[in-house]
Amino acid sequence: MKTKLLTALLLGTSILGTTGMALAEDVTLNIESWRGDDLTIWKDKLIPAFEAKNPGIKVVFAPSAPTEYDAALGAKLAAGSAGDLITCRPFDKSLELFKKGNLADLSSLPGMENFSPVAKSAWQTDDGKSSFCVPMASVIHGFIYNKDAFDKLGLKVPTTRDEFFAVLDKIKADGTYIPMAMGTKDLWEAATMGYQNIGPNYWKGEEGRAALIKGEQKLTDAQWVEPFKELAKWKPYLGDGFEAQTYPDSQNLFTLGRAAIYPAGSWEIGLFNTQAQFKMGAFPPPVEKAGDTCYISDHTDIGMGLNAASKHADAAKKFLSWVASPDFATIYANALPGFFSLNSAPVKMEDPLAQEFVSWRGKCKSTIRSTYQILSRGTPNLENETWVESANVINGTDTPEAAAKKLQTGLDSWYKPAK
Repeated sequence: MKTKLLTALLLGTSILGTTGMALAEDVTLNIESWRGDDLTIWKDKLIPAFEAKNPGIKVVFAPSAPTEYDAALGAKLAAGSAGDLITCRPFDKSLELFKKGNLADLSSLPGMENFSPVAKSAWQTDDGKSSFCVPMASVIHGFIYNKDAFDKLGLKVPTTRDEFFAVLDKIKADGTYIPMAMGTKDLWEAATMGYQNIGPNYWKGEEGRAALIKGEQKLTDAQWVEPFKELAKWKPYLGDGFEAQTYPDSQNLFTLGRAAIYPAGSWEIGLFNTQAQFKMGAFPPPVEKAGDTCYISDHTDIGMGLNAASKHADAAKKFLSWVASPDFATIYANALPGFFSLNSAPVKMEDPLAQEFVSWRGKCKSTIRSTYQILSRGTPNLENETWVESANVINGTDTPEAAAKKLQTGLDSWYKPAK
């Protein structure tokens, strides 16, 4: 009898234990993202670092194709099937998701105090009262160059515009290398690596960008037309057939050693490190004359938010607080050289090319792309139109003045600056 009773008690304890374990199953969080290139880094470095300190929470990184991300995410959110964590594009696309109730307010999330107002601005309401994504990284614009080519031709890194064009002339005269690898077929490079790269030195970064939003400056003003005039001068240095050259074509021309300079975003560093068989360096957009204040596009590029409909909000917030930590910043910035932490805590960079890009923050004033905040909410979309006109100017099918006039006319058709 005692044996049967003991067996029953042990069996009952076993059942209760099994049930208790079932109730304490791991929570699984799914991350939506457009950065499929980062899958290995999330899987091998970031997620294991979080899970090691947070038993009971599993994380899955599930990216979509970059060109399909916005539409796919919208469809998933509408269907209630989106992941718990949403990788956020800067400014208006994420603001729209917040206004629709798709992203939760993270203003009081532990860790948000680690970011400056500028870092948070890409994922806030216009009045700055609500933050809806944790800032993760920015990208910096400039020029990557083939050090071996520069050494072979006896070239010095240019710091002024005159020096820049003198270097291009020497490369072209030698004939060994295409002076600059950039095409205009895909349009966006002409604006992103062209106009938005060199432009801040003309419109004085945040000063000009804010004045444009306020209506105190226009795109037809000299400081906005001059970058187009400089772009028009690039045409002779881009090589034969650049009008039909795609973005991957330009990457290949540079990494194969056929071009000496690549107008760049720092996001290229990781890929170029694996493909280029030569030493590389980088320089910021040259200024008009030595000693002038330099400005760089240090563009807030990527953040992460909480799906307001997540069934695991507490676990997701714990993950987001970790994303806001210096630990995450250090792992992320070194795993993805060229994506620079927005965390206020200093991050020691290991990659020399990434070190070069980020060092410009100490000597130049940072700004973001001029079209991203507020000015591309209407139709025609100023960002997309700037792609077209930057390519047209380089191709020679529009004059700088005509391009600027088209952009301002389009903006005037729907945008009225707040009084």
